[in-house]
Amino acid sequence: MDLKQLKSFVTICKLQSFTGAADELGYAQSTITTQIKLLENELEVKLFERIGKNISLTHQGKKLLPYAKQMLKMSAEIKDVITNDSVPSGVLTIGAAESLCVLRLPEILKKYRSLYPKVEISLKFGSCSEFRHFLRDNIIDVAFSLGTKIEGSDFVTEIVSNEEMLLLTAPGHKLINKKIVYPKDIENEQLILTEVGCSYRAVFENMLGSYNIKPNLILETGSVQAIKQFTMSGLGISLLPRVAVEEELAQGRLVKLNWAINDFGIVSQVIYHKDKWVSPALKAFLELSKEML
Repeated sequence: MDLKQLKSFVTICKLQSFTGAADELGYAQSTITTQIKLLENELEVKLFERIGKNISLTHQGKKLLPYAKQMLKMSAEIKDVITNDSVPSGVLTIGAAESLCVLRLPEILKKYRSLYPKVEISLKFGSCSEFRHFLRDNIIDVAFSLGTKIEGSDFVTEIVSNEEMLLLTAPGHKLINKKIVYPKDIENEQLILTEVGCSYRAVFENMLGSYNIKPNLILETGSVQAIKQFTMSGLGISLLPRVAVEEELAQGRLVKLNWAINDFGIVSQVIYHKDKWVSPALKAFLELSKEML
């Protein structure tokens, strides 16, 4: 197998189209088809199922995909090492928590792009548990995480800062003027939370569980923006990091409750794998993050 075949395979998977992959890679569609046939012949498996105009990965194709991505990523790193180019270039893949993308990451990336226009930035959203997997499998170069602290002997932590978590509601809620809001006070309140797997949701649910309170969850979503909109509409109470709601708090569209338990143990981190080659592009990102956070 060669890298062109793997590149075609990965691009087809991304676009779910042989024609789209041919257009993106600048090949004739017949060339793409031939490359996949050669790859299938070499591996002695079928990689795609074609039913009508739809294509889908076979079981063997799904197994090949992460390895193909790693090989292409390592190929790009080899080129960077061999050319020994001190000017950041290539692709930088950042695992990012959506909460941090609301305010902090855009400013960093804006400045980064102005300083290093040769670097192509790829964002992959995820949770703390997913970032551990992404880093160990070399799916991302660096994680910009928000949640419980990611620790491990195989990770290098560049930046750690505590994040304030807020229990939020719309103006006019009956609990706004309460001096201290205890878990018992929200036992029957409607809650709008992030999806299962989010570490600060897990911390919050464990808090309530320690008081024998089952959360009255009415809606869960991975979108921070959606949670804010639903909360502002008066649908329920939500839990979000302050960094994600500064504007809404200042404008009075969201109000924080005086939650009795302040120690959520939530932090933002910039981390990478200890065995990761710190390319000029990654080094520049780490340095700029330290400067701006």
